Amino acid sequence: MNWQEQQKLEDFLYLEASLLDDPDLERWITLFTEDGTYWMPAMENQQDPINTISHFYDDRVMMEIRRRNFSHPRAASKEAGVNCSHVLGNIRAQGEDERGDTVVSANFHVVMWYRDEQRVYAGRYIYRLVEHKNSYLIRQKKVELSNPEAPQQSIIIYL
Repeated sequence: MNWQEQQKLEDFLYLEASLLDDPDLERWITLFTEDGTYWMPAMENQQDPINTISHFYDDRVMMEIRRRNFSHPRAASKEAGVNCSHVLGNIRAQGEDERGDTVVSANFHVVMWYRDEQRVYAGRYIYRLVEHKNSYLIRQKKVELSNPEAPQQSIIIYL
């Protein structure tokens, strides 16, 4: 991968992080393919999102439901407000999968301020990206928490 392709990947992932920081879930969802999924396993090395418990395994329909719930005028998120900071690092292209999607990994730290409490999440993202109009769309975003089996407080926004 040349430096221009690497820069294009990084720019896309930084855009996604900034939309989650805002949070602008309406624009964020448009970064996904129609068959896109967001998966946060509940166990280390979890291979199957269907037959095992996950913190999240959302398709576009579920993402849209969560977006509407999050932005609803009477939502708890409106009452308390959510502030996030996503920091990405070590962004690396891992090659292509069997479908020809570009597989990318990135380390992350997310600090969330919600209801007068700071929460910190860390781990690794694994993306499966499809090239689209000189950028990308996300076919799958897998969020591998550094402590997936630990009890998690309510996660009010996508990480």
